[in-house]
This record gives sequence, C-alpha cells and structure tokens, in this order.
Amino acid sequence: MPFSDVAALISANWLQDRVDDPEVVILDCRWRLTDAQYGARVYAEGHIPGARRVDLNTDLSSPPGDFGGRHPLPGPEAFTALMTRLGVGPESYVVCYDDDAAGAARCWWLLQFYGHDKVSVLDGGYGAWVANGGQVSTAIPNPKAGRFQSHADPRMTADYQTIATLRDEWPLIDSRARERYSGAQEPIDRVGGHIPGAVNVPYSQVLNADGTYRSTTELREVFPSVAEKDPMVYCGSGVSACVNVLALRLLGSEPLLYPGSWSDWIQHTDAPIARGDS
Repeated sequence: MPFSDVAALISANWLQDRVDDPEVVILDCRWRLTDAQYGARVYAEGHIPGARRVDLNTDLSSPPGDFGGRHPLPGPEAFTALMTRLGVGPESYVVCYDDDAAGAARCWWLLQFYGHDKVSVLDGGYGAWVANGGQVSTAIPNPKAGRFQSHADPRMTADYQTIATLRDEWPLIDSRARERYSGAQEPIDRVGGHIPGAVNVPYSQVLNADGTYRSTTELREVFPSVAEKDPMVYCGSGVSACVNVLALRLLGSEPLLYPGSWSDWIQHTDAPIARGDS
C-alpha cells in the first residue's frame, strides 16, 4: 500500500486497516521514568500484533555522562543498528505508540531527526487501540533486518550554548509540571527551578483525558504566540518535551528541541537558574 501522506498523528482506525501491511512497522514505546522494567512487563502482557518493543533508556537514549542530561540522544551508529534490527528501511511507515504520550513522541522525533520522515504517533496510544476493539498479542515478532541509514539534522536541536545566548530573545518553553518549573518541588534532578525567560507549558496540557492530542483550536489557546519565531522546547531530559514539539508541529510550527534539557542545563556551573511562577 503506498503511503503518500504522512501525518504526525494517526488514529486507531487507520492502524487497524493497515496493521498487517508489511511496510508498516509498529514500535511499542511504553515506559515509566520510575520503573525501568515497566515497558518490558506490559509488552509481555499484551501489545499490538506485530509491534516491536523499544526501550527508552537503552534504545532511545545513550548512557548519561558529564553533559547531555539524563537521556542523551543515541548516536547515529547505535540508532542505525536499532532500526536495522527492528526491520525499519527506507520504505517503512513507522507507527510509534505508548500509554502516556512521551515515549512515542520521543521515538517519533528521533526518527525524523535521523532522516526518516515516514513516521507517525498513534493518537491515544495503546488505550485507543484497545478501546477501538483492536486485537492484542503476546507473540514476539522476529523481523527481517531493515536497511536503515541515519542522517542527523542538527537544525532540529538547540544546545546549551544556543539556549544561553538566545533565551532572552527567542521563545523558550518548559514542558515540565508547574511545581518543577517553579522549583517548589524537584523529585528527579538535583536542582529545582527553570531556565530564565522560559514559559511553562506542561506537556499534559496538550492532551485530553484519554491521552489523545487536543484539537488545533484548543492547542492555540494552550501555547503562547509562536507566530514570529519557532520556539525552543525543553523538559527534564528531552523526553516529554517531544510531546509539546509534536503539538506545536500540529500548529504549523517548527520548534527546536533542547535534548539535554534541564538535567543538562544544571550540569553547567555558569548556568543561571530562575525560580517562581513568573
């Protein structure tokens, strides 16, 4: 089946009509920050037929170091090897799903960053699939190796120096929960607060209660004006920010992701830190 149109989001109905298409590669990206075994456990309990599991910590990130935050981007060789093993090739239409939006959005963003544009996120994730009557499988697929090649596009990212230089004149969005942005609570990183000049738009605000993305009309009310400049977006470690990046894409924006995000920012001794809700 030819895929002439690639949308950031696809519905459970769309996927049910194509779940057996050999050119469709489905990636199960479920994860939990506080439970490293969560993704493997729920995948074993049941997944979309044919879905191949990816682990956010070991597949969609490289090991943390002195800089780069808690979830540094995987390098091109590692990502190429991963996608080749999963059976992704130039002709593949990749569908990413999870059950909380962040893992699938991270995988979606990485595939585009490394040059594969035929990728979508299942709107509403695994819950939407089940609610729509989709079949569930426990079988582990053994895909034929793909022919994936990585071509990174650094224009999609902003690094520490870029943020530090442009934060006063470029829209900057913090995607974390409000209490982490303000510094009132910081359960993960060693320092609380936010990058000075950042506006707080928690990624949960772009989602409906069922995990689907809100309409473009509603999203325009969620985000500050991005008409003049595409914003730079960050979170704690460059994962949940991808949800906001996807939502902004739905509005026609081309936001930049700060992959290291807050956990990288605070690794720099000269980095200014703001606190409070302003």
